[in-house]
Amino acid sequence: MTDTPGWASPGSSEPPRDGARPTADAPAAVPGQSAPPKDTPPARGTAPGAPQPPYAGQQPTWGAQQPGHGAPPPGWGPQPPGGGYSWGVPQSPKPGVIPLRPLGLGEILDGAVSTVRKHWRVTLGLALGVAVVQQGASLGAQLAIQGDTGDLTPVLTALISLPLSMLLGVIASALLTMVVSRAVLGQAVSIGDAWRDAKPRLLQLVGLTLLTGLIAGGIVLLGFAPLIGYLVTGAEEPAIVGLLVVVGLLSLPVAVWIGIQLSLAAPALMLEKQGVITALSRSRRLVRRSWWRICGITVLSQIIAAVVGGVISTPFTVIGMVIGFDDFIGQVDAGQTAGMPAAMLITMAIGGVLASTVTLPFTATIGVLLYVDQRIRREALDIELARAAGLPEHGGTGWGDQAGPAPARL
Repeated sequence: MTDTPGWASPGSSEPPRDGARPTADAPAAVPGQSAPPKDTPPARGTAPGAPQPPYAGQQPTWGAQQPGHGAPPPGWGPQPPGGGYSWGVPQSPKPGVIPLRPLGLGEILDGAVSTVRKHWRVTLGLALGVAVVQQGASLGAQLAIQGDTGDLTPVLTALISLPLSMLLGVIASALLTMVVSRAVLGQAVSIGDAWRDAKPRLLQLVGLTLLTGLIAGGIVLLGFAPLIGYLVTGAEEPAIVGLLVVVGLLSLPVAVWIGIQLSLAAPALMLEKQGVITALSRSRRLVRRSWWRICGITVLSQIIAAVVGGVISTPFTVIGMVIGFDDFIGQVDAGQTAGMPAAMLITMAIGGVLASTVTLPFTATIGVLLYVDQRIRREALDIELARAAGLPEHGGTGWGDQAGPAPARL
């Protein structure tokens, strides 16, 4: 399998500035065509002395010619009555789920929803499998140790199920990244294709996930270390405890700042085939000067996912409470308050599976689209993607109409 040009990071260590993006839509000059004379008469419908529009008095040089007029490129709108040309903004190509240009908030959210909708068999099927295993492991741990460890039951349950949940989350993130990378080009993808693309990078992605978690967790732990040390000594001065709590809370914004700085490392590692450290550095460069925007979109997507997940899981939680109410009251009367009835746990687990099936592909897709958007803004990745999608007007090969192998996959 060959690699598609465009995902690899540029050779320069410092990407071009936003204002210096090359564009693929600028009209090409025609050899032998001279510049318009200074005394070119005003365009039709323009008052004498008024500023002339660009290329006034010239024939457009793109596309096929129509009788009497030059044909405007696709997306420039109909010609106005009485001649002349429409000077609107050209439409960007959209071979897949997003237009190939810098994206707005609505386009990123719409791209995530479109990816899940158009490739629902792969995205929802993958998320369902991961959610079933995660919820099954958590449910099994709760049923196995329920009530036997007292107040430590929730903590032990989390510790038992956390490694498996993290591993499954990494696998889901890797596969969904490959699905999105093809969806951007308008290519179909199966779970088998995504697995073959993602498999060589899974171990590195596990290491990257552990490292980023340790970095963020280490910052928080360092912030609360004075409080922990003070409490261990047995001192309980309220003023000092309150001050140390404030010091610990100040570490949370730092951890969030670092987390957003490194949030694009996973797509960089998977799609550019970078190493772990290189991917972390790559993420920092892509996020630079865009931290607030990426943070805002990330937080908003998490809020949307939480709301949708809550709407899906709440009815199952209520049903579970109704079903297990009598058993729960019996446990309370017997003094056993550490666990919940099995019927309640099973019903809530079903709700959790359905909620994760819907929200997991959405949040994973948002992260990949943010990575694509930043590379379009910084490195003109849209031109390479248009070529990889086989758009002839952008130098593509039109592979969809040719015999032989398909183009290199993203």
